[in-house]
Amino acid sequence: MPDQTAAQIVAALGAKGYTCSTDEAYETCGQGTTSVQVLLGTHPRPPVVSLQASGTPAEATAKLTEFAPQALELAHVNPRGQIVDWLKQQQGKTAASTTAGNWNVELSTEAESEAPGAILTLTDKLCKANCGAE
Repeated sequence: MPDQTAAQIVAALGAKGYTCSTDEAYETCGQGTTSVQVLLGTHPRPPVVSLQASGTPAEATAKLTEFAPQALELAHVNPRGQIVDWLKQQQGKTAASTTAGNWNVELSTEAESEAPGAILTLTDKLCKANCGAE
């Protein structure tokens, strides 16, 4: 699939029933206990796409695994199959990282915080400028 801009990804998520709002440098689109954050900007594709799920680390990682295929498809992330397969292998881990295509992929979990859960962060390896929230 071709790359999509942040605005195109947000529109695709909204069309699938996600509720979206802007928070500083990110557009956050949520549905139930899951959400997708997309770094806003003028890049040909967002330099950061983050999938989040709330709950205990084990519950949240399982939720991420369930909703990642659709979220990554809507965001036109490639190779999403490789990322989802890797994520499935991380069950029970509190942190892990890999690379897939032109993406750095990182899984992290929070247990002792106000918002426990799991986060899958994809960072574009090709981005050269304005690649993160300032």
